[in-house]
Amino acid sequence: MAASLTRPVARDPYALLPAVPAFTLTSTDWVHGEAVPDVHTRTDAGPGVSPQLAWSGFPDATRGFAVSVFDPDAPGVAGWWHWTVLGLPATVTSLDRGAGTPDGPDLPAGAFQLRGDDGIAGYVGCAPPPGDQVHRYFAVVHALDTDDLGLDAATSPGAAACVLTFHTLARAVLVGTYQQ
Repeated sequence: MAASLTRPVARDPYALLPAVPAFTLTSTDWVHGEAVPDVHTRTDAGPGVSPQLAWSGFPDATRGFAVSVFDPDAPGVAGWWHWTVLGLPATVTSLDRGAGTPDGPDLPAGAFQLRGDDGIAGYVGCAPPPGDQVHRYFAVVHALDTDDLGLDAATSPGAAACVLTFHTLARAVLVGTYQQ
């Protein structure tokens, strides 16, 4: 008998954090609330290319940014981290499509990627288990009160998320979905 993946839909993980103002996050690749294009998946249909992201309307006091992609619907209790970028200066307001390659050559100077739950330092495409419920992928940009969180590339995404909670001035969220 195969294990059942039937379970409740996870809550919006950012609704569980202290409230902060919102700002605008857009993408030429992802549309909020719609299916993520195959090119941004890590499936037979896609090579796992990171999406283009751009943000605006953040507070004047912003000193830096962090970007992440998180799937709260992954089987298990902790969701799945697909991408975390830290060290983005306040002058950077976009990331090009493909910026999340493992070696990160298209990231701005000083920016770095954490190892996600796949063990890869870079963007890992959406890849829910075949036959599972629709998964939501939260692309999030955090406007920060500092340009240095005191973290390095060895930090886990979960630990970074905790630190971000204490330094986030505002947050922009774009949610894509995917199902196999």
